[in-house]
Amino acid sequence: MTQFPLSLPLVIVAALILSGCASSPPPETDHSSRYTISQDRAPEDDFDVSGLGDARPQYEAPRSAGNKSPYTVWGKQYTVMDSNHGYVERGTASWYGEKFHGHKTSNGEVFDMYEMSAAHKSLRIPGYARVTNLDNGRSVIVRVNDRGPFHGDRLIDLSYAAAKKLGYQGKGTARVEVAAITVEKDGTMTLAGRPFSGGGEPVPLEKVADNADVSSGASGLFVQLGSFSSRNPAEVLLGKARGVIENPMRVRAVDTASGRFHRVQVGPFRNPDEARQAQARLENRGFGQTILLTDSH
Repeated sequence: MTQFPLSLPLVIVAALILSGCASSPPPETDHSSRYTISQDRAPEDDFDVSGLGDARPQYEAPRSAGNKSPYTVWGKQYTVMDSNHGYVERGTASWYGEKFHGHKTSNGEVFDMYEMSAAHKSLRIPGYARVTNLDNGRSVIVRVNDRGPFHGDRLIDLSYAAAKKLGYQGKGTARVEVAAITVEKDGTMTLAGRPFSGGGEPVPLEKVADNADVSSGASGLFVQLGSFSSRNPAEVLLGKARGVIENPMRVRAVDTASGRFHRVQVGPFRNPDEARQAQARLENRGFGQTILLTDSH
């Protein structure tokens, strides 16, 4: 009969203990785990976003993945909204890129820094939102499929590609407006609770004017090319616009809670069709993503 050393039972017991640890259920997913990485970075190659289109809003059935509510991150509790309908808010946007590229998002999808996506603390996911850089007037539409950001008072975390389209990837953060796009089963859409076609729909002034102290006057329809804290870049942009279109235009100074901003606007137009035609001509001549809005004279 084979004799076993006396120490063998101890080895077996130790192995059983270790296997028991390995088979124990993993801890609950921590939405903040990616933020423990000290430094994110952009891709080494100069990714060209000029031909990258916005996310295309479409109806997606409600899911439980990523929508647990409430949830806790770093000792702070967050609540997921019952519906994204009507949501619009302003705050600071950041971006995330290479260190998270290829890892799972909060709803189990795979993050791709080259796609038009975003993370938000409370919007239901997946969902869609239009994000506008309030310093230059550029807008993008993103698909929200992740949770975050959990740094300070940041409002939204965009993919590297979306941040580059908005022009702030080099600075890291930007002042933005986030307006939710909701899509019904029949395909009808709303933007911040208002009917939306998915294209250059007029935006109510109160949704883009930084709570501005706007003087009373007749309302007009304008194509806004950009918004700047200093007047000089606004005048430069105005001069470029005058070289490609003959419509009336102006630099409108607006005092806001965040300071004075100078908005480059073409118009007013008599109807949305005229405004959209001018908007298309300007964008075809390289003026990027413009905003169609109502404003007072």
